[in-house]
Formats: sequence, C-alpha cells, structure tokens
Amino acid sequence: MSLLKCYSGFKTMYTEHQRTVQDTFDSRRLADRIEERVVQSELDADDQAFIERQMMFFLATADKRGQLNCSFKGGPRGFVRVLDAHTIAFPDYNGNGMFLSIGNICARAEVGLLFIDFEQPKRLRVNGQASIDPDDPLLAEFPGAQIVVRVTVREAFPNCPRYIPKMRLVEESPYLPKSGEEAPVPEWKRSEWACDVLPRSDDVHD
Repeated sequence: MSLLKCYSGFKTMYTEHQRTVQDTFDSRRLADRIEERVVQSELDADDQAFIERQMMFFLATADKRGQLNCSFKGGPRGFVRVLDAHTIAFPDYNGNGMFLSIGNICARAEVGLLFIDFEQPKRLRVNGQASIDPDDPLLAEFPGAQIVVRVTVREAFPNCPRYIPKMRLVEESPYLPKSGEEAPVPEWKRSEWACDVLPRSDDVHD
C-alpha cells in the first residue's frame, strides 16, 4: 500500500477517531508507515509458524449492538491451525455455557485475535471475519471441540514487544482435551449452585 493511498483516504485501516488521536500526538506519519510496511493482508511463513507454536490467544468480538467481549482461548500447542495464508481455524472447547464469543460471532463476523509469546516476548494481531459451520470437517480433528471457528484474515501485524513481561511455562492445563481420554471435570461444575443446571453433555458424576 502506498503512502499516497494512505494519506488520500483511498484505503486505510484507520478510523476518523483514530486519526484524531494520531494527530493529537503527532503520530499520523508513523501510523501510516506502519500500515505501509508492517500490516499485511495475509500470514507470511513467520506468522504461520508463530501462531502454530502458541498455546493461547485473546479473542475480541462484538454483539449486534456493538458491545464488546474479550475472551481467553487456550489449548494444546498448535490448537490454532493455519489452513493457508488467508485462513486460520481454532476449536471452541467445553466451557461455562455462556457462549459469549460464539454468540457474538453469529451476530457479527468481525473478530480480533491477539497472540502473545511470554517466554520469548513477541505478539501478533490478526483481524478478520469469523465463520462457523456445524458440519465443519475439522471438528473431528480437534478432540473435545464443540465448534470450530474459521477466520479469514483481513489484517495481520506484529506489535512492539517491549511491555510484555517475560514469563516461563510451568505446566499445561490438566483440563486440555486429549484424544482417547476424558478430560477431568472442573470443581466449580460440582458445586451446589451449578451442578443441577448443567447441560446434558456435562457429566459430573464419578
């Protein structure tokens, strides 16, 4: 994308309000340079490898009223799969039954994903459109998945890692679904306030 296109408003990722703040802090030129040099409409080889190494990401969605929700999504390493340079897929596992993210995706396809590596500080943003197909053939390839979400990439770009705290992985979650094994039940589902209203698919009996 050329700088001319950015400045003319022909095509830019920035909104009017973002431009106002950029101008307040004299950062429009830098923002345009980042959009020109760093922001991509597809995942390059480094992005793809980075995503498939991760065990977590943060997912931003919005409902039809524009109210936002941000969720943590975790799984075994590689649970987010890169299907091609323009498409990624991830499973939605058994949770608390609120389906905030999935419900929002059904209303509005736009999503934002933030991947962070805390051991070797690095982060990657992916914005795009999500879709859900109850008959997605990938569902059988993710043990324990209830739904598979596919995201068509609109923008992908790294962010400066300078404020990311460096942390070390101690252990994976013991609740991660594994092929041929039944995942343990979280204790909160056995509590008095929850055990009598669980979905039929949740078996909390020993």
